[in-house]
Amino acid sequence: MSKVWFVTGSSRGLGRSFVEAALSRGDEVAATARNAGSLDELVAAHGDAVLPLELDVTDKAAVFEGVKRAKEHFGRLDVIVNNAGYAQIGAIEELTEQQLRDQFETNLFGAVWVLQAALPYLREQGAGHIVQLSSVAGLVAMPLGGAYQASKWALEALNETVAQEVAEFGIKVTVVEPAGFATRSGKNPDPLANGHMAEANPVYDGLRRHLAGAMGKQPAGDPAAAARALLKIVDSDDPPLRVLFGQGFHQMLQQAYADRLKTWADWQDLSVEAHGNLHRADR
Repeated sequence: MSKVWFVTGSSRGLGRSFVEAALSRGDEVAATARNAGSLDELVAAHGDAVLPLELDVTDKAAVFEGVKRAKEHFGRLDVIVNNAGYAQIGAIEELTEQQLRDQFETNLFGAVWVLQAALPYLREQGAGHIVQLSSVAGLVAMPLGGAYQASKWALEALNETVAQEVAEFGIKVTVVEPAGFATRSGKNPDPLANGHMAEANPVYDGLRRHLAGAMGKQPAGDPAAAARALLKIVDSDDPPLRVLFGQGFHQMLQQAYADRLKTWADWQDLSVEAHGNLHRADR
């Protein structure tokens, strides 16, 4: 049975690959982008199977209207893909307030608006699958990625919560955590650009050079392969809550979680001490 998709950030990258994979097998897609003209090729190739929607996910009213139009146009919504987002680079000290707010408006609040707009329809249907694009950066933190990572960590918690809230309605949730993929950067900034600090800082500058040098060294994944993998997930009767897309990070993540468990265990005595016992008879 064919599915109806609603995909944000469909103009390029993984979002575009997801849309193309869905359409290529006969599914229908409401594809959104900030510039609807970037979707013209999809419409030319697939006709009425595509509903192109110009949409900025930071515009809450526009998100609700876009989801409503998609539901009315296709009659149902089966797969909601929250893909729109970008990465703000910079040390916490040098990020401007506007940079931080913009990062969360797109990556976090944009996803919230899509969820709130779509969930009533999915609940009414008694079925649906929410796919949230997170990142390996939603699981571990590295220098200069604080704003981006904070938004992705928030998305991880948000969607884990949603998964528990909507399971009884027959709605599934999957958080996809990609590693590096061969996609155009779009809105992502230059890692060598500094923030609002007036004076150069050798430590931060060194971190920027290290990041710029590291970018591109990890073998890039194929977006088309990621799209094929996503099709298997949305077709699964028992999809994962979380899934990594790509190679090279599994061992690093295993170590990161092992280190957290060890730290909590090493400080367990202090944890108990911090709890105290207000109910002791001598208090």
